[in-house]
Amino acid sequence: MHQNYYFLKKLVPRLNKELTGKLLVETFSQEKDELVLVFANAYSEDSLENPFFIKAMMRSDFSSLSFPEKFDRARKNSVNLFARFEGLRIASVATFQNERAFAVNFENGNTLVFKMYGNRSNLIAFDSHGAVSEVFNNKLGADHQLTLHDFNRPIEQSFEAYVEQNLRHEALFPTFGKQINNYLKAQLSEATEPEARWEIIQSVLAELNNDTFYLVQYEHVTALSFLPLGEVKATYTDPIEALNAFYYAFIRLTGIEKEKGEIIRILNKRLRQTESFLENTFSKLVELESAIRNDELANIIMANLHQIPARAESVELYDFYRDQPIRIKLKKDLTPQKNAEGYYRKSKNEKIEIDRLNENLAAREEEKIQIAGHLASINTIELLRELRTYIKANGLTGAAPKGSVPAAELFKKVEYMGYVILVGRNAKNNDLLTRQYASKEDLWLHARDVSGSHVVIKKQPGKNFPAPVIERAAELAAFYSKRKNDSLCPVIVTAKKYVRKLKGMPEGAVTIDKEDVVMVVAKGE
Repeated sequence: MHQNYYFLKKLVPRLNKELTGKLLVETFSQEKDELVLVFANAYSEDSLENPFFIKAMMRSDFSSLSFPEKFDRARKNSVNLFARFEGLRIASVATFQNERAFAVNFENGNTLVFKMYGNRSNLIAFDSHGAVSEVFNNKLGADHQLTLHDFNRPIEQSFEAYVEQNLRHEALFPTFGKQINNYLKAQLSEATEPEARWEIIQSVLAELNNDTFYLVQYEHVTALSFLPLGEVKATYTDPIEALNAFYYAFIRLTGIEKEKGEIIRILNKRLRQTESFLENTFSKLVELESAIRNDELANIIMANLHQIPARAESVELYDFYRDQPIRIKLKKDLTPQKNAEGYYRKSKNEKIEIDRLNENLAAREEEKIQIAGHLASINTIELLRELRTYIKANGLTGAAPKGSVPAAELFKKVEYMGYVILVGRNAKNNDLLTRQYASKEDLWLHARDVSGSHVVIKKQPGKNFPAPVIERAAELAAFYSKRKNDSLCPVIVTAKKYVRKLKGMPEGAVTIDKEDVVMVVAKGE
């Protein structure tokens, strides 16, 4: 939570008090992914008046700020950065709306933005017109395209907006983060009425506005929190002191503590995902099995053909399964026999769906048992070499192994003319589909020049992709894009082997080396 928006809201006023009126003396780096900013009221070649230091660690696996009381710069292996800001006086330090970033504003109109986005953290310089002039980590290519306006995210956070979002607080408070969301999920588990749920959310927001910060051991990871989660190690009221304590506690962790904490965090996340999948799948299975079956509706129609008038859109018939009347929907352009045939076809699909759900439940139950076993074994390991051997032997990497979760569970799946078409659900899911679940000979589609879902047609050995299948996949790509309401949508079609993701690209973004374009009308499932 040390990069959480609510923590930055507490930290930035303290920085504003410390830095306003000071000069930026120098910015330098003497270790990869780390830089130091030196501020002072005044300075000469060998002295600083009332100095203040910000040390920013921006590694891909860990990023944090700290504020050492003094910092001696090395004489070699040290590089000057952001030289144009040297000697400029600071006008203010300010937060952005609903964003994990803050700005150091200078009197000449230039700005330094600390973008604290976890593994995509960066320090970005903006000129007086709000355009990027320099960045610390050039590998994050998308940061060169940012403007200062991109960092403000105004969001309506009223009760009415909460109801409009179907009681999904994540849409109103994307700044909560995983730790707060997990805490809030437990608080909301027993509340069903919108008003009661909203009151709980407001009480958590009140806790986030407190001036108390906890250094905790939470799920085997050292963390800074507004909430007394896990094992509380220390309590602070000054955000600078709290962040320093977190930073030094984290870097003092031994190799075994860091790696064990990380793999336990990953496994706990998989366990939560598995439990959520089991809960949702079981609910869907109960719903299917308790509903009136399509083959029963077909049988009722066939037993009462003489009672069904021509071109009826619905009819009330005697349900001999439940000994009561039942109203059945019909297609008015079909005969009663053809309507019954339609319900028989639906019944076959219904049985296939029930079998698939049962198979998925069994597989995920087994996976849950395996994860619990791994957690129990890892907790007993005391040697780093033994831990690494166990992780490698059991394939416990940062992401679920490719193919361990069926593609149909992760993506929208459409079958057409015997071909499987997969559709990404969001930017992160698009990445997963394109990078892990698509082979180089699969066909890849995407609406041109707008954001939208990645669509993949799975290759069938020895066969070419039929034109109707490509057209159907293109219709889906158009439908799941920002061009869905256009009269005609251009859709990129290419082999997956021509689709690449460059380092630093945001989630869902790719570059394409070779493409064809088809024009289609958007059409969903």
